[in-house]
Amino acid sequence: MVSPAALPDWLRAEYPFTPRRHRTADGHALSYLDEGPRGDEAVLMVHGNPTWSYYYRHLVRALAPGLRCIVPDHLGMGLSDLTPGGPRPLARRIEDLAGLVDALGLRRVHLVVHDWGGAIGMGWAGRNPARVGRIVVLNTAAFRSRRIPARIALCRVPGLGALLVRGANGFAWPATWMAVHRRPLSREVGRGYLWPYQTWADRAAVHGFVRDIPLAPSHPSWAALVAVEAGLARLRDHPMEINWGGKDFCFDDTFLARWRELFPRAAVNRLADAGHYVLEDAREELVPRIQAFLQGGH
Repeated sequence: MVSPAALPDWLRAEYPFTPRRHRTADGHALSYLDEGPRGDEAVLMVHGNPTWSYYYRHLVRALAPGLRCIVPDHLGMGLSDLTPGGPRPLARRIEDLAGLVDALGLRRVHLVVHDWGGAIGMGWAGRNPARVGRIVVLNTAAFRSRRIPARIALCRVPGLGALLVRGANGFAWPATWMAVHRRPLSREVGRGYLWPYQTWADRAAVHGFVRDIPLAPSHPSWAALVAVEAGLARLRDHPMEINWGGKDFCFDDTFLARWRELFPRAAVNRLADAGHYVLEDAREELVPRIQAFLQGGH
């Protein structure tokens, strides 16, 4: 785990927070942000792969004056402990999140999810619907799909995938330009996304997440994803807003259509020219919109 004291000044300028530590059930240190007023109600923001809590930095800054913001880094990601062995499966990552929520004594949780954070966050929420308030969905999935872009499938090929993702940084680095469409990331913002993933060892979880995508019943995480999907029915009456980048190369509009089927009453805001990192690409528009929604403004 990287010490918060080791964050360089240029990164602190964009990420001016004090990360905290939570010990998971199997003894690993999970880093998380806890910003804003203390209480048992909070906005829980769950990131995906290959991002980290840095992805939500602007939303935290906007919300924290009035709402408690909890933003974990998944194990192996961001400032959390690296974990040995193979991929940490979906079921374990849901348990990691549940352990953090319980340790913080949160009784009411508003959820913001992106990318792999959708399956993890909604997996927790489906088990705890009475504790869930409002839900914000950002280019993600929490249900089965057999669709996978060729460039991601390549990263799953045994041997070659490790060389690409861990050796050449061929997943996190391309995302800094492939996941935005409206405008390129600035050099320093791109560096911020990549900062935790500088070595072969640092990128183990990035590769692990790619390998843990369940596309068939034979996959070890298939049953967990089926359970996550089944749990969505328990969340249908919760206020939901879907903010969707229409230029996402991975979570395209077929995933949006499925969200609409599952949550027909959700408010949908499709940004035709925004990419996968929709919160980055359309920050000026989305941050105040999400703030208003989570505060009950619309």
